[in-house]
Amino acid sequence: MQHGTVQAAQTQTHAEGQQHPIKLYMVIWVWLFVLSTFSYLVDYFHVQGYLRWSLILIFMMLKAGLIVAVFMHMAWERLALVYAIIIPPVLVLVFVAIMALEANYTELTRVLFFASGS
Repeated sequence: MQHGTVQAAQTQTHAEGQQHPIKLYMVIWVWLFVLSTFSYLVDYFHVQGYLRWSLILIFMMLKAGLIVAVFMHMAWERLALVYAIIIPPVLVLVFVAIMALEANYTELTRVLFFASGS
């Protein structure tokens, strides 16, 4: 009988631990609205060039981080699970940046090589 009582207490504690205040979700919704507004304002004010894309990507990453942390409950997960989900996309971004730099070098060497052979 005592085992059932302990199990019921653990189930009740677990259920209580999963409830988050509605205020938290409302604050996150407001932040998402504000970040989306800033993203649209970048287009509204006709920001151009690298600044435009940098701002849009920063706002996008902030919104994605808020959604993953709160609505997907990653803020309350174990650190190992967070690393398992966060590190692979970061590494993909690093490899894409390396490939972009390598593409510029490859293009330059081809232009120089084929220009001298004509």
